[in-house]
Amino acid sequence: MFYDFLAGQHGLTLLETALMSAWVFAGASQFLSVELWGDPLPVGALLATVLVINVRHVLMGATIGPWFKHVRPAQAYVSLFFLTDESWGLSVAEIRQGRRDAAFMLGSGLTLYLFSNTGTILGRVFGEMLPDLNRYGIDFLGTAFFVALLAGFWRGRSDLLPWTVAAAVALVMERFVGGTWYILGGALAGSLVGAWRHVR
Repeated sequence: MFYDFLAGQHGLTLLETALMSAWVFAGASQFLSVELWGDPLPVGALLATVLVINVRHVLMGATIGPWFKHVRPAQAYVSLFFLTDESWGLSVAEIRQGRRDAAFMLGSGLTLYLFSNTGTILGRVFGEMLPDLNRYGIDFLGTAFFVALLAGFWRGRSDLLPWTVAAAVALVMERFVGGTWYILGGALAGSLVGAWRHVR
C-alpha cells in the first residue's frame, strides 16, 4: 500500500512503479528496492538483499508442495509466482483442514496480485493529493494482518518453543548483524526447531 508513495518520493515514474509491482510480487522486496534506489543503482546490494529476503519462499513452497504433485509443472510454476506470505498462510490453513485443491493457491495469489497492482497504480497517481496517512496509524494495518494470520496458526503449547526461538534469533540478529539477515535467521531457526520437535 505504501510502496507506491515511497516510489514517488524516490523519483520512480508511474511506469517504473507499475512494472516493479508487476514483476516483483513481494512487498518487502519492493520496499527495500525503493529504499536502495539511487544513482548509481547498487545492483549487487539490491539483488543480494532481495535474494536473502525471499529465500523463505523456498521453505514456504515446500510446505504446500504436496498440492502440486498431480498438476503439470507449468501449472505449478505459474501458481508459485503468486506465492506471498498471505496466500501461503491461507493455503496452509486450507491444507490443515484437509482440503487439497491446488487451484486455491493460484486463486488467492492471483486475487492479491490484481488488487495489489491496481492499488499501486491508483496510489501512485492519487497519492500526492493525500495527506500524511501515517499520522492516523494506517501503516499498522499490515502488521495487524500478519498478527491475525499468525494467531490462526497457533495449535497450542507445542508451538511455543519454535516461535520463541524464531523471535529470539530474529531480535538478536537484527540488533547485532544488521541488514535483513534477521528475517532469514529467525525463519530458519524456528523451522529447524519445529522440524526437530516433529522428528522427535
